Amino acid sequence: MRTDDLIDLLAAGDARVDRAAVARRFAQALPLGFVGSVLLMFVVYGLRRDLASVAQTALFWAKVAFPLCVAVGALIAVMRLGRPGARGGYAWPIIVLPFIAVWLAGALVLGQATPAERLPLVLGQSWRTCPFNIVLLSVPTFPAALLAARSLAPTDLRMAGAVAGLLSSALATIAYCLHCPEMSPAFWSLWYAIGMLLPAGIGAWLGPRVLRW
Repeated sequence: MRTDDLIDLLAAGDARVDRAAVARRFAQALPLGFVGSVLLMFVVYGLRRDLASVAQTALFWAKVAFPLCVAVGALIAVMRLGRPGARGGYAWPIIVLPFIAVWLAGALVLGQATPAERLPLVLGQSWRTCPFNIVLLSVPTFPAALLAARSLAPTDLRMAGAVAGLLSSALATIAYCLHCPEMSPAFWSLWYAIGMLLPAGIGAWLGPRVLRW
């Protein structure tokens, strides 16, 4: 909605509000972006060969739960921020708590490891590429999230852009879990977090430029 349209609507005194419109726009945009991220993961990286067996472990689902919970919080935040003058509200704890949980789990794992084991647990096999892999897999979802946010009426453009970027990278991280061999919370707490926060930073930079209405 553009400024002139909003002014005309307010002047007309039309009180009808489609409360499902915001959720519907994201429901239309995000599945396509997520499918694009999964397909990109297949083409560029491929599934991990032991996925069928590792998917039967609680640790694998804990790894998936981390970005999934972040994605839920980011989705709530970006839908709330899409309303003029609205704030993220209760979405912020939903975003922050998964990071705290995985940092605590990583600290617990490192505390139980010997000094010689700690650095390998943090670095894993793929620390050099993991964050950039997540950024790459965010590419299909990032425009979808930004376009959905732009179709609304956000007023905090920088924050709306940041949470749109975080939403896209969290969904990309879920897709990346189907390839990533790393199974240590000490690894996820650092490199997955960096991979998710990089697109959030890009979104914060792009927000004032692409979300203006």
